[in-house]
Amino acid sequence: MHLGTRRRTGLCWFSITLLVVGLLVGDAGSVWKRREDKTKCPKVKGIRNFDISEFLGSWYIVQYYASSEEALVYRCMRAELSVSPENAEVTMNFTYSFTDDPINELLVGNITWKIPSPDLPAHWMHAELPYEGVYNTYVLDSDYKSWALLMHCAEKSKSPRYLSSFIMSREASLGANVISYLREKLPRYDIDLEYMFSMDQKQCNKTDNSEDMLVTSVKRSHITRRHPLKRKHRRQ
Repeated sequence: MHLGTRRRTGLCWFSITLLVVGLLVGDAGSVWKRREDKTKCPKVKGIRNFDISEFLGSWYIVQYYASSEEALVYRCMRAELSVSPENAEVTMNFTYSFTDDPINELLVGNITWKIPSPDLPAHWMHAELPYEGVYNTYVLDSDYKSWALLMHCAEKSKSPRYLSSFIMSREASLGANVISYLREKLPRYDIDLEYMFSMDQKQCNKTDNSEDMLVTSVKRSHITRRHPLKRKHRRQ
């Protein structure tokens, strides 16, 4: 065999070796991703230079995701955010109805978070004792005046993590381009956009029609349900 032929053969085998090593490394990376611990919250960064005072007030939930739900069971969800500067706590009071409630009964709920670090005001942690586990909430993005994106992640011992997300608007509707922009931020946190549902914000006032109120004598399934943030709900 000539010297030139041996060199070409050696280079060929070297190239093949590099290709095989590259494929193995790629496969290893895929395996690592598949083995992600689904009981732990993903690493999330909240919005930088977040001004919580501009974020407070009334919001409509226009899109909603929860990892435990394959269909939207809520409608007319609205939130009011306030902050207690004395103890660095954020409170969300919200109203909502169930989609299968024929009288559109408004329910109310609330949740309180602590701001664990003044340097990271867009990261909140659940502050109420009855919840056993870690409950993180992040403000992923907001322009304060029109739209915002929230993400929640809860961890509980020996249970899969619970992920949820709200696209919020100061008005009852939000432009499709803004919704698309905000939705694109979520898949990196293992949120499946197929189950990110639009929230109906029409005809949200409580029904006072006497004929409809007769339905209250029938036992309704939603009485025993939990509200969207896993706290007990009550009738308004």
